[in-house]
Amino acid sequence: MKVKQISVFLENKSGRLAQVTRVLGENSINIRALSIADTTDFGILRLIVNNPDSAYRALKDAGFTVSTTDVIAVEVKDDPGGLAQVLEILQNVNINIEYLYAFLQKATNAALVVFRVEQIDEAIEVLQKNNISILDGSRVYAL
Repeated sequence: MKVKQISVFLENKSGRLAQVTRVLGENSINIRALSIADTTDFGILRLIVNNPDSAYRALKDAGFTVSTTDVIAVEVKDDPGGLAQVLEILQNVNINIEYLYAFLQKATNAALVVFRVEQIDEAIEVLQKNNISILDGSRVYAL
């Protein structure tokens, strides 16, 4: 039920993001979702890709500082309050969300929300008990 996320440390310089995407494209790696958080001097690019192991190797070989992190991908109804329902379940068991990002899946009329939490196994267990749809890595990579 865990999804492997690629994180890339980037200097906040013109062209660095283009370099990452070029390396991924040259290695036939397709980006499924991304998020970037930046400061004045650097940013952290977080990616869900179709082949995380190949992406990690390609970016590492190209000289980027790269790491992998396990995250959870949850399908949330694309209705008002859909995300609130999931967040409240996690809040009720004191699971803190470090960050999240999302995108809409038109085919299913649901949002896919990617969560990073400290207690990932506990979060998966409590979400499953509450009938929240958690997608495994192979399904997310194939989107």
